Amino acid sequence: MSKNLYIKTFGCQMNERDSEIIEQLLAQEGYVAIAEPEGADLILINTCSIREKAEQKVFSLLGSLRPEKQKNPKLLLGVTGCVAQQEGEQIRERMPHVDLIVGTQQIYRLPELLDRLSQGVTSKEIATNMEASFTIPPFQKLLNSAFPSPSSAAYGFKRFVTIMQGCDNFCSYCVVPGTRGREISRPMADILEEVEILVSQGVREITLLGQNVNSYGAANQVAEQPVNFPRLLREVAAIKGVQRLRFTTSHPKDLTEELMRCFAEIDNLCPHFHLPVQSGSNAVLRRMNRKYTVETYLEKVELLRRYRPDIALATDIIVGFPGETDNDFQATMDLLNHVRFHGSFSFKYSDRPHTRSVEFDDKIPEEVKSARLAMFQERQDAISLERNREYIGKKVEVMIEGVNEAGLKGRTAGNHMVHCADGATCLLPGDLATVHIQHAGKHSLKGVLEN
Repeated sequence: MSKNLYIKTFGCQMNERDSEIIEQLLAQEGYVAIAEPEGADLILINTCSIREKAEQKVFSLLGSLRPEKQKNPKLLLGVTGCVAQQEGEQIRERMPHVDLIVGTQQIYRLPELLDRLSQGVTSKEIATNMEASFTIPPFQKLLNSAFPSPSSAAYGFKRFVTIMQGCDNFCSYCVVPGTRGREISRPMADILEEVEILVSQGVREITLLGQNVNSYGAANQVAEQPVNFPRLLREVAAIKGVQRLRFTTSHPKDLTEELMRCFAEIDNLCPHFHLPVQSGSNAVLRRMNRKYTVETYLEKVELLRRYRPDIALATDIIVGFPGETDNDFQATMDLLNHVRFHGSFSFKYSDRPHTRSVEFDDKIPEEVKSARLAMFQERQDAISLERNREYIGKKVEVMIEGVNEAGLKGRTAGNHMVHCADGATCLLPGDLATVHIQHAGKHSLKGVLEN
């Protein structure tokens, strides 16, 4: 007898992929994913703790689900992901109506944990232990006959593929080493097998995921002979049917010229690169423990653009880091104006549990952080608009993501969203089309289809 599963996902692409894995695992136990929490037999909140605001949203949602649990005591409510790993038992103390708390390494045990709950072996389950010997299970173990076809996903033509988990960098503000553990890379053969299976199911775009993909293969053996990330990229790109290849996220200190050459030499590697800089101040970067300088970052950006002049660069920025002076923030603005990123994700610094920066002095007042963030985002919006206007009059190849009566939307290889009012009914998600760009906004482009 089938049961209904609702998953609410917060956070990064790693969490999105983990939610897909959870769906695959539980499909084999008779669970059917539904789009709304109403009518669910199991609700899972897959959580992110990288920012304080994301964590607050999780606890707010859990609180709002208490009446549902009271109305339907058979409803199972679980928390997975980084907040589960970080808070563990404290979640049950704050939210006693939660039945299941599962950390990042333990999601593969969900069928077993749910079975224990249903059999009455226990009334609550908490599984947050982290093991030094942890490895990501082979993809075939997640498949069986219950692998959901790509058409069941929102964008079935593109999928995430996890190539590694955890991080060994220990940036002073970051919870990832504590919530996802030390760095471990998957065997290359397992990754290639997963991509081949996805392509056989109709997937056309692959995004390789890791906390720091640049260091793939550095912490553990992934093949009989040493393999690094550029080698993995070339192997995946060579698989027949992979029309577009992307990856995220990269650490600047591990960006090599060998990887830069891939953008010039691999035809289906998209010219879009997310390279988090976090700050334009060397003093702040030292306190962040980022292990590179502004100068080395800019040198790598310059060399990268020599290899791929049309590459679209994006970044992450934290404003208001402890001790950040007006001059430090101005250095970040100077870097933004120099690099002219196509887009960025920018945030106010917030203390996170078990990080070194919690103990730092000279915390920046909230109103100062807010003012700096607004100033940065206003300038980034202006640059993004200027960058997007560079495409007006050009023809770009777009992979279709949606088609309706209002037209179509798709994405360029450079990750720009494109809208067309004259959608062609013969086009389907995953199809490629040529669009003549006629208008640019801050966050998207508009154009007409070429015949």
